[in-house]
Amino acid sequence: MDNTYTDRRRQTRSSVYHHLYDAEGFCTRQSVAQALGLSLPTIYQNLNELVESGLVRYNGEAESTGGRRAAGVEIVPDARIAIGVSVTGHHLRFLAADLRLHEIAYRSVSYTAFGTELTEVAETIARELESFIDGQEIDRSRLLGVCIAVPGVLTADHRRVMFAPTLHQTDADLSALYERIPYPSYVENDATSSGHAEWFVRGARGNLAYLSLEGGVGGSALIGSAPYHGSNGRSCEFGHMCLVPGGLPCSCGKRGCLEAYCSPDRVSKDLGVSLGEFFEELGRHNPEYGLLWTDVMQHLAVGVSNIRMAFDCDVVLGGELSQYMPDYLPLLRKYVSANDPFSDNADYVSLSVLGGHSVPLGAALHFISAFLDEV
Repeated sequence: MDNTYTDRRRQTRSSVYHHLYDAEGFCTRQSVAQALGLSLPTIYQNLNELVESGLVRYNGEAESTGGRRAAGVEIVPDARIAIGVSVTGHHLRFLAADLRLHEIAYRSVSYTAFGTELTEVAETIARELESFIDGQEIDRSRLLGVCIAVPGVLTADHRRVMFAPTLHQTDADLSALYERIPYPSYVENDATSSGHAEWFVRGARGNLAYLSLEGGVGGSALIGSAPYHGSNGRSCEFGHMCLVPGGLPCSCGKRGCLEAYCSPDRVSKDLGVSLGEFFEELGRHNPEYGLLWTDVMQHLAVGVSNIRMAFDCDVVLGGELSQYMPDYLPLLRKYVSANDPFSDNADYVSLSVLGGHSVPLGAALHFISAFLDEV
């Protein structure tokens, strides 16, 4: 068969699928044909192929305006499944998502990855992954792949982690992770995963900068619909931009970094309390807690302002600390706008809409996006 003809058929089928995927209302064969400018026989043929492959199904009937009712058609969200794994210093989090990035299953496992050999971490992830799949009765035949998100700087080929201070890893080979997982696998930076997920659920339009406040401080940027990695894979390490030369010591070994001033660890460890306890006391107007929080917010505002000046796009705050910040967002915007010569309200600063599951959701999105690009 002529390759050009085959490619054209594949492109047509892809157009039909993506129209159904992006549709906001009820779709029929007639509405798809009209929207894509294709004949009904062509739509029938492509829909039948998609139905046979399990990616699309007929569902319900449109209201009749006379004559036969038209059958509705929609994608099958769980025709394929992806799994995201988040690795932190103290937990492994597993999440399965469907093609619309809807969470299907979630499990958190207490585990100290901090300072542990990567071979041991890989063996634990592989073992707990199989337990998660079996326990949630996930159909392996529908599994697109497993993406593991780690808090560290990765090489361009994502085969080594160059720098992960919160895990105490430097120039570590990731081969053990790839070798022990018997499914298509990938390793990504955790903040890149979170930012990708936030961009996706906000409509997958425009540019977005993401500031992760989770243990340490990280970040990512979605530019032109794709994560921006930079020339050396070290872009958007916002936590290590210097705010105060010679200031507080940072986990990276330098001083004055954004992370040293605004990380969740600083908020809790400086006073020897959990984040929840810190915000309880803050709500009681404890002056010591108030002074620390004001300092955190003012330095955070400087960091956000710098990110805005560099990327000129919306800035989303995510991670554990952001979940305690809804009541303080107006104050943060006030501080940011005071630093911004171009805006007087800083409404481009917002909080994550995904909460604590943004990292594994974003990791799962890696394989979902790859599938959507190829279907």
